[in-house]
Amino acid sequence: MTQHDPLVRLRHMLDHAHEAVAMILERQRSDLDCDRMLELSLVRLVEIVGEAASRISRSEQARYSTIPWAQVTGMRHRLVHGYDTVDLQVLWDTVTDDLPPLIAALESVLGP
Repeated sequence: MTQHDPLVRLRHMLDHAHEAVAMILERQRSDLDCDRMLELSLVRLVEIVGEAASRISRSEQARYSTIPWAQVTGMRHRLVHGYDTVDLQVLWDTVTDDLPPLIAALESVLGP
């Protein structure tokens, strides 16, 4: 498998989503307001999930219809292009509410 293999990209998405979710275990939403390293780490991990998704061809994306491609790549665009106006509540909600179902969808494709 090369780095351009869609399965490698899907694995990148899964690994970075897992890391983001693990990072907030034992954390509260208020931690984002006072922990700049946590904020930057979560932003970067979510960006990578979206970037890996954007590098999977449309035809390959169509094979995995349980993955919300537009939302994943859209969040990446919001973070990268709106770097100066990141809404920490949206970031928190993404990690707590959106990444767990994405992880489940990716695991159904790749295995745990």
